[in-house]
Amino acid sequence: MNVKKLLRAGVAAVAGLAVGLAVPVPTAVAQPTTAAAPDIAVSDVQAHLSQFQSIAGRNGGNRAPGAGYNASVSYVEQQLRSAGYDVTRQRCTSCAAQSENLIAEWPEGDADQVIMLGSHLDSVRSGPGINDNGTGSAAILQVALELAEADPAMAKRVRFAWWADEESGLRGSRYYVSSLSGAERSRIDAYLNFDMIGSRNWGYFVYDDVASIKAVFDEYFQSAGVPTERATATDGRSDHAPFKSAGIPVGGLFTGAGSNKTYAQQQKWGGTANSPFDACYHRSCDTINNIATTPLDHNSDAIAYAVWEMAVGGTEQNDFSVSLNPASATVEPGESVTVTVSTEVTAGQSQAVQLSASGLPNGVTASFDPPSVQSGANSVLTISTSAGTPTGTSQVTVLGDGTEADRTAAFALTVGDGGPPPGCDAPAWDSAANYAPGDVVSHAGHEWESTWYSSGAEPGDPRSWAVWSDLGAC
Repeated sequence: MNVKKLLRAGVAAVAGLAVGLAVPVPTAVAQPTTAAAPDIAVSDVQAHLSQFQSIAGRNGGNRAPGAGYNASVSYVEQQLRSAGYDVTRQRCTSCAAQSENLIAEWPEGDADQVIMLGSHLDSVRSGPGINDNGTGSAAILQVALELAEADPAMAKRVRFAWWADEESGLRGSRYYVSSLSGAERSRIDAYLNFDMIGSRNWGYFVYDDVASIKAVFDEYFQSAGVPTERATATDGRSDHAPFKSAGIPVGGLFTGAGSNKTYAQQQKWGGTANSPFDACYHRSCDTINNIATTPLDHNSDAIAYAVWEMAVGGTEQNDFSVSLNPASATVEPGESVTVTVSTEVTAGQSQAVQLSASGLPNGVTASFDPPSVQSGANSVLTISTSAGTPTGTSQVTVLGDGTEADRTAAFALTVGDGGPPPGCDAPAWDSAANYAPGDVVSHAGHEWESTWYSSGAEPGDPRSWAVWSDLGAC
């Protein structure tokens, strides 16, 4: 564990003193820092998991919405308040039992630049949910406590969230994102999600939605000698989905759920091939005995590393903005539209920005000329539809992936009259909508039935195999 320094007086008045010294380190690639990230003691994370297990034991064997979840919220809240955090409860009126999201923000750093971390705190009713998702919840709690104890100079704000009712459809995180104003959303530089990070037959999966965020996690795992893979099973299925749909850059970690580990993955990470990463996924055996210490330790340290790299620092960060003109367009199938993508330096010096677009409907391509610019320069985006592009309206997200910051802008693309394609009775799939099991949409000339809760998971995309079932052409 790194040596700690004194809490500043404002925090000490709330939380008491934690004595120590900040240790300077060389400037990191992703963000200039003045202190090294702490080594998170896995025993501290396990202590929180033991508390979650005890809470489940006193409440019918689970931490589902109701008494078990409420007790979990109270435990986490007490830990945070004792450490000096500003803590709020947000009642989610669309959640089961109107469960509450718990939000904590460390009151240092630029309030207009927020790095947000989140994990769902609820379990299914069939078990205590110690891996799903006690592990993510306990890890970000301990990172929050370590941040308060170290009290480094902050370049950005850090906000932590424990979500209600994820298991019934990401309801808590969806409610939170929908409650944010446009200005509040724009202040969130990145959202990092941690759902199941201690699976017994583990893998090391890193969300690959934003290259610069993935690079921060990759840097930690490379330094630890741990190989990783891109996370695909999480697409649209955890609490980062509403943030991604809102155009907020996302990232995160995952160690696997109910799918089987391949032989190649066994060769890479050990464990058992042709067996689930977590054989107790959504079962009563998801207890404290279902946790693997090794991945829990590595992932907890990776979370702390990301916080220190992305938010801790004593110098001004280079930053920029992205805007689109026009911000929306209507075209017929087979037509194209051009959009001016403008970047502007908002702080510090210019930086290289790689441009990309996501959320494109089937049969639509996007190209940038040039594909990479220095912030302050412009590019031209050409969005081209095909004759077979289904009618409907989609939100296309343009990402400016900078060397030190990430910024997004939204473009509303309407093909035809915005309705479902001819011959399809179901409404057209909307990349910004939230879907639940049983919902039916039309997309790419087919009708699709939702098999899980999702947002932004495109029907027909190979990564969405676990979310949509093809009902056939229409």
